[in-house]
Amino acid sequence: MTAQHPSPALFFDTINAFQRTEVLRTAIELDLFTQLASGKNTVTALAEACQASPRGIRILADSLTIIGFLNKVGDQYELTADSAVFLTRKSPAYLGGILDFLLTPEIQECFSQLTTAVRRGGTAVSDEGTVSYDNPVWVAFARAMVPMMQMPAQLLANLLGGDPQQPLRVLDVAAGHGLFGITVAQRYPHAKITALDWPNVLAVATENAQRHGVADRHSLRAGSAFDIDWGGQYDVVLLTNFLHHFDLPTCQQLAAKTFAALAPGGRAVTLEFIPAADRITPAPTAGFALTMLATTGHGDAYTFAEYESVFRNVGFTRNEFHPLPPTNQQAIVSYKP
Repeated sequence: MTAQHPSPALFFDTINAFQRTEVLRTAIELDLFTQLASGKNTVTALAEACQASPRGIRILADSLTIIGFLNKVGDQYELTADSAVFLTRKSPAYLGGILDFLLTPEIQECFSQLTTAVRRGGTAVSDEGTVSYDNPVWVAFARAMVPMMQMPAQLLANLLGGDPQQPLRVLDVAAGHGLFGITVAQRYPHAKITALDWPNVLAVATENAQRHGVADRHSLRAGSAFDIDWGGQYDVVLLTNFLHHFDLPTCQQLAAKTFAALAPGGRAVTLEFIPAADRITPAPTAGFALTMLATTGHGDAYTFAEYESVFRNVGFTRNEFHPLPPTNQQAIVSYKP
């Protein structure tokens, strides 16, 4: 076997990765993918449609091809299957709006100070980072993430089971855009959803409930999940992309509130990035720990064993782990006796 020679390729690919981000951001800002979908597939046609220079469009489109967002045949460009679904504005799965959250100056500042965050063991920008009181970043998140969360919401609703014709009382904690509770309401016509979050964020959830035709079964509890009474007794409590913001003792505190809010026989449904025990696989899931280090004071990507301990410690007797392919997330269904 021939020994592999050391290569600086990974170093340069990683140190220049910010360029890929800016290439994609620029293409989305110019609406290049949507113009390609409409049949404008040459440099000249794209330059005119995007109101940009031919030289600029040629280099941009070639860069997108090199990265993998476009194909090029002769002097014409084509959308890849992924780009057609996720990057054309008329697609219901369009992800371009997520830039309003992922590339906000607040998020970018967190990563620009990563060295300090590593030294501190938590975000360098403040004591709490993005989980600070009523942070407006979550309004941007709620508005931006709906297309990305449609598939996880459908997969999560599949885990509830039970008779769709029976009443179902559901609490959606840190509801954000509200899509998880809304999807349950669509799947269960007799379900009543209570969405809990900051008041400014709940305004977005209310808009989405109205848009999806379930506003008459969608009520609100405004405030911090730590401070206000959750009410009850609920059949289901949804904990979606929430626990990862905190340390394990705080997660256990929230699990205890969940247990208390559930009726006997109720269940908590948790959606999270849950890596394997080695904490490096699967890579897209395990890599989420870095986001928590950069943006929160104490958050992490916890293993199933850690979550199972948290839920068992407060009284849940059974915890089921559910991968949710093709997403990078996983779910836990926890049962109250």
